[in-house]
Amino acid sequence: NDDNSTKKEEEDESNTQEEGKTPSFTVLLHGSLKVEGMVALTRVSEDWYGIMYSWADSKKKSNLMLSLFEPGIEPVSWLGNMNNLAPISDFVDPPYGDEDNKTPFPVRPQDKRSYAQSCVVWIKQAGLQADIQKVLRHARKLPDKQQQFYKELNRLRRAALSFGFTELLEAMATLLDRECTMLPGTANPDAALQLTNAANALRGESATDINHLIMPLRTNFGQEDT
Repeated sequence: NDDNSTKKEEEDESNTQEEGKTPSFTVLLHGSLKVEGMVALTRVSEDWYGIMYSWADSKKKSNLMLSLFEPGIEPVSWLGNMNNLAPISDFVDPPYGDEDNKTPFPVRPQDKRSYAQSCVVWIKQAGLQADIQKVLRHARKLPDKQQQFYKELNRLRRAALSFGFTELLEAMATLLDRECTMLPGTANPDAALQLTNAANALRGESATDINHLIMPLRTNFGQEDT
């Protein structure tokens, strides 16, 4: 029995060595993807695609993996229609221009998603105070920080409307009125005009329209007019 077991082990080892010498496209593909750090787009069936790539479950062993997309011709939103993909050799002229480092991917959707925007979070009181202080810091440096002032003011206002926190609009307007009264006599006249303009806009008819933007007041004292 021991002799038979030893003979079987020798035969299995011999078969494994022979298999290792046999050319294999799978082994070639796996090695190429692993070395280049790339993935291969694979057509599984009609209008059904996936990707093949090398994945290591340990430091010594890696595997050729196949991940399937949802069936359809546009399973990856930023990639577009899979049937429109083709090797670059099919094009007479370079589709990406003369420079090799240019690429149209990922395809950017025209509509901006909510998760692509900078998100305002007011879970704690300190977060709200920090955003208000940011507006006031720019307000105290008007007209030099006019662009930043209106940007942060509109950001604060949109967040307040999104959360249903409309009381913040009047509170912010009151703070801007206070800043206006505290301006030194040497302040640029445009600072008072912009603060009053912003405060009035926060109380205006369009204040609760989330698509409306509070715009700077054009004056004879602004930097754009000097």
